[in-house]
Amino acid sequence: MIKDVLARIFFVYAALLFFITMLPVVLLFFIARNFFNEEKSNKIIQKGFQVWMGIFLPMIFCPVKHVGRERFQKGKNYVVTLNHNSLADVPVSTPGIPTSNRTLAKAEMAKTPIFGYIYASGSILLNREDQKSRAASFKKMVDALHKGLHLCLFPEGTRNKTDEPIARFFDGAFRVAIMAQKPIMPGLIFGTKNILHPHKKMWAWPHKLEIHFLEPIETTGMQTEETDALKMIVFNLMKAYYIKNSHLA
Repeated sequence: MIKDVLARIFFVYAALLFFITMLPVVLLFFIARNFFNEEKSNKIIQKGFQVWMGIFLPMIFCPVKHVGRERFQKGKNYVVTLNHNSLADVPVSTPGIPTSNRTLAKAEMAKTPIFGYIYASGSILLNREDQKSRAASFKKMVDALHKGLHLCLFPEGTRNKTDEPIARFFDGAFRVAIMAQKPIMPGLIFGTKNILHPHKKMWAWPHKLEIHFLEPIETTGMQTEETDALKMIVFNLMKAYYIKNSHLA
């Protein structure tokens, strides 16, 4: 099909542009991590992500619209829970959050040459097969929240390949929010599943994107025994919102 040929040409264009625009970001992150304190480094890295994606995404004809950013109150930090449809979700969502944040990410991706350095800069790395790594990552998430950083988490655990609008949630995001007594900020990403084909390799197609942030849900006073109840409240809220706005997907 003509679209498949064009999609593979677009993939090569987007990949080359990604690599070219990434190079100065690597240098910026290296300087931030080695010559500034942690707080200043986090701000530089977040701004670097925002500027990079603010240039790259429009250049590949994938502009991003943000809805509900005003719900992030100054002086407060959140556990941001997002749906996960595509590999494009992380580079879109991380700069979409107004201030410094961390996301939970696969440790093996950090081994990727050059890109792995950027990937690790904004992530808490996790080896899912290693119990010690899981325990350490959980502690790092709580520590990040206590330091005033946002956590950007995908409670589905991996990309949603089911027929459901949103796949079932795991407990981690909600347990860590309760332990740190931080509010949940539900969010929905629309459009990324149309950029990268879930089954075809080296295939991409431009599509407009939107990230919608919903009303925060407080966890103050909640106990870890209420994790499942909190998880279901957020799941039902996000699922209903996604279905209502499915025309954006």
